[in-house]
Amino acid sequence: MPTLRAPRPESMERAEQLGPFTYRWGESCFPLGQDTLLLSGFATVRRGARVCDLGCGAGALLLLLRGREPTLRLTGIECSGDAHAWAVRNLRENSLAGDLRCGDLREVAPLLPAGGFDLVIANPPYFPAGSGKPGGGARMETSCTLEELCAAAGRLLKNGGRFALTLPAARLTDGVVALRAAGAEPKRMQLVQHNPASPPSVVLLEGVRQGRPGLSVLPVCCLHRG
Repeated sequence: MPTLRAPRPESMERAEQLGPFTYRWGESCFPLGQDTLLLSGFATVRRGARVCDLGCGAGALLLLLRGREPTLRLTGIECSGDAHAWAVRNLRENSLAGDLRCGDLREVAPLLPAGGFDLVIANPPYFPAGSGKPGGGARMETSCTLEELCAAAGRLLKNGGRFALTLPAARLTDGVVALRAAGAEPKRMQLVQHNPASPPSVVLLEGVRQGRPGLSVLPVCCLHRG
């Protein structure tokens, strides 16, 4: 496991209150977005659950989920050394315990106990490499594909455990196929639209490890009404 380090000096350190916790991040981190906030409210959270965030960034999603349920046990994997350092700082400064690991999740996830988690979460890079979509490497599957992400989640989940993630609505089929290939049956889905006149742009998916077929479709989430 890499030696923990302090976040590198930033010209603009940012801070935001996420429920009872203060979340800090720097310019080198991917900014906190609406997708993370939506996923934190969508994921099924139960008392005492063991949670692993695949690509935890600076730890925002872990803080948001812990704000929902104080008994959660937190684990995160992040490939960026800077973002990992911010996540370590965010847990420490909010007096929270957690196991935060730095590295490629394809290499780090196998070091965690198979079947050791009740909930795995991810707000992954959105677009396949070479798709021509904007946003740079942080939004591209340059180092980990959707299939590899779901496979890692499937290994980490106990039977009956849940994997919740966000995707562009256009990749709904990809998400369903990848979840099933990883042994996680899609059980809950919610589409997100910016306003009533626009088509859905984001889908929230949750699969259950070794779950039975049967998908619950939640009402569409509209971010801006009227």
